[in-house]
Amino acid sequence: VSIGNICRSPIAEAVFRKLVTDEKLENKWMTDSAAVSDWNVGRSPDARALSCLRNHGIETAHKARQVTKEDFQTFDYILCMDDSNLRDLKRKGNQVKDCKAKIELLGSYDPQKQLIIEDPYYGNEKDFETVYEQCVRCCKAFLEKPH
Repeated sequence: VSIGNICRSPIAEAVFRKLVTDEKLENKWMTDSAAVSDWNVGRSPDARALSCLRNHGIETAHKARQVTKEDFQTFDYILCMDDSNLRDLKRKGNQVKDCKAKIELLGSYDPQKQLIIEDPYYGNEKDFETVYEQCVRCCKAFLEKPH
């Protein structure tokens, strides 16, 4: 989960989906991404995010959506990008009856200990590439841990 669901979280979602598909685990995981805010609902990911993913042979048809009460009740994990996302999501989660989702920073799984995945929106292609690399490392480490 990220603030607008057009840069970081769609990259993470697409990366995770490719990893589980490559490992033939797609029947074990339901993967989605969402936003804390409602700014970009219905929009496709940022063109730079799409281009970064395409450079790595990954396609996505994701459209931005806002996180819902049901997400907290349905998903086992809600992994987010930075401290403000974490704060907002924990606050929302506390208001949901039967919240079963474990809310964590995706970066907490990074073997290189880069805890925060910075928003590349105001950056350049290189910043999107950094997000992609962080997402690959974190998603791999997350998948390898026993669930």
